[in-house]
Amino acid sequence: EVQLVESGGGRVQAGGSLRLSCAASGFTFDDYAIGWFRQAPGKEREGISCISSGDGSTYYADSVKGRFTISRDNAKKMVYLQMNSLKPEDTAVYYCRATRGPYDSWGQGTQVTVSS
Repeated sequence: EVQLVESGGGRVQAGGSLRLSCAASGFTFDDYAIGWFRQAPGKEREGISCISSGDGSTYYADSVKGRFTISRDNAKKMVYLQMNSLKPEDTAVYYCRATRGPYDSWGQGTQVTVSS
């Protein structure tokens, strides 16, 4: 069974940091690109970062570039999102997604709340 489980969310003050984790199981983790998405109340889900399966190249949306860092540990089947200098507008439910060609799977999400 393919499973992605996010953790590490919580409440933090503006300027603070959190590290989200995404634990994967049930598939060949090394072969999948992993992305982080977020959805704020009343807004569409947006992709904010991803890391490739091969060379580990990364992508960041402009809204998080320079503040967030994505990484993966294939041996542990984990992906991390280090979030620094958090802003109230980063408040959202954060999801990880595993993708390989037409196949993808989502986690259940973890809430991040940034207070001003």
